[in-house]
Amino acid sequence: MSERVERNQLIIDQFRSNGGQLGGGGLPLLLLTTTGARTGRRLTSPMAYATDGPHLVVFAANGGRPTHPNWLHNLRAHPAAHVEVGTESFDVTATITEGAERDRLWAQQVRAAPFFADFQQRAGRTIPVITLARVQAP
Repeated sequence: MSERVERNQLIIDQFRSNGGQLGGGGLPLLLLTTTGARTGRRLTSPMAYATDGPHLVVFAANGGRPTHPNWLHNLRAHPAAHVEVGTESFDVTATITEGAERDRLWAQQVRAAPFFADFQQRAGRTIPVITLARVQAP
């Protein structure tokens, strides 16, 4: 198991055992569970998020790495996903934003967390911004 996978699993375990809270303050975190594009396996990733009206917003910054995170590839193949926020757990549909909508949400995040601008610069790519809309029960 890679160091990053082990670190993520520690965060996931702490998140779940503490009712969605992590020590140290910082940005709010959620757990996003996607379906693997090739494997079909369910994969959970902790990540920072913002809100925009009723939507959650996540950023495929990958810590400023030049490649997109695996979960983005999974969402492109299977936009139905699952989110854990605090003590809530629900299904969502992911939409990769474009144009003015993407730019508005990105600017909002950079104002809230200026270090995201550093991620953009280091990555050398446009960081995708994804909205997560809660799926309403039938």
